Amino acid sequence: MSSIVTPLLYESHCHTPLCKHARGEPVEYAAAALARGFKGIIFTCHCPLPDGISHAVRMRPEEFPAYVAAVASAREEFAGRVDVRLGLESDFYPGVEPWLEELHGRVPLHHVLGSVHTQVPDYRARFFRGNWFDYQQTYFEHLAQSAETGLFDTLAHPDLVKNEEPDEWLFDRIEPYIQRALDRIAKTGVAMELNTSGVNKAISEMNPGDRMLSLIQERGIPMVIGADAHRPDRVGDGYGVALRRLAALGFREVNYFLERKRQTVTIAAALTSLAE
Repeated sequence: MSSIVTPLLYESHCHTPLCKHARGEPVEYAAAALARGFKGIIFTCHCPLPDGISHAVRMRPEEFPAYVAAVASAREEFAGRVDVRLGLESDFYPGVEPWLEELHGRVPLHHVLGSVHTQVPDYRARFFRGNWFDYQQTYFEHLAQSAETGLFDTLAHPDLVKNEEPDEWLFDRIEPYIQRALDRIAKTGVAMELNTSGVNKAISEMNPGDRMLSLIQERGIPMVIGADAHRPDRVGDGYGVALRRLAALGFREVNYFLERKRQTVTIAAALTSLAE
């Protein structure tokens, strides 16, 4: 007699075509979550920003209602099968806080990811001064600042800067700055993401890598897994590998957010629930 597997996990990081670099409609992502045996999926498309900042890789401010409507339509279509929720991936840089506070208050959101996107031309033009080590330090300073704003539930792909200039990523050199940032983040209660899409980037490993994950584990910072899916077939990608990596490093739980409140699942139960 076959046992019944109870869905437990959510895809906590995925996009829509409104960001201009993803494909597939929300209903297709929801169908993929159903096929993977997930309990739900939380859309976290790139937020609109003011003054045309980073406009080439995100929805325009006037498109935000269309985003909300598209997710609501998918939620209705998959009611009773997959729990579809609305979230957002919001960029942080000093000075954007008032814009994000207003944006996040427009509609009920379930999961807000905070991201520092060092590869975005607008960010780089403002903060890169020709020295990659300095840029890495700036990144981790901004990551800590983002947690301290109280605007975010989870910090996305929290060592993303390593892919900007891989030859300049020397962990022993940057580690003291990472540790100081993590000390500050741990005090806020904000979670960190293990982003499985990192295996497809210049440094082919999940974000963050094992050494930073160990530092996170030592500080008791909660972990959320996200595939950063920009197409439906990547929903839930690498979750099994990610869960086993976390377990090997001493983590016992993973998390997701509903109504901006952290929900916890044991890694053992999460692995059992996956349709791999």
